[in-house]
Amino acid sequence: IVNPGIFLSAAASGFLTVLFGAFGAHALKNSLTPADLSIWQTAVHYQMFHTVALLVLGLMPATQQTRTPRLAGWCLGTGIVLFSGSLYLLVLTGRVWLGAITPLGGLLFLVGWGALACHAVRCWREARP
Repeated sequence: IVNPGIFLSAAASGFLTVLFGAFGAHALKNSLTPADLSIWQTAVHYQMFHTVALLVLGLMPATQQTRTPRLAGWCLGTGIVLFSGSLYLLVLTGRVWLGAITPLGGLLFLVGWGALACHAVRCWREARP
């Protein structure tokens, strides 16, 4: 494991994703409206997609652990908390103002993926003869 901090974050997030997915599918399915269940599932899906990205970042070779991948990891991890976390809390508490936080998490996802793309372009240019 090249970056144990990011790798540990990915492992914890993966664990929580499965836990929250099962909780929604079993414990909440009879008490939520279809709309709320759909919101819960969106949170679970986005958390898992971005957890996989964190896992890849945690396994990147040490030579590629520059500022850009670290920025991507921070943005993706924080994006999970803000995006998925706000949706989980919105469903559990009914506080609709939490929906205003969700786009901030989405913006961090975009910045994280953009940082990864920039890093990939940089690596591609360096690898070209």
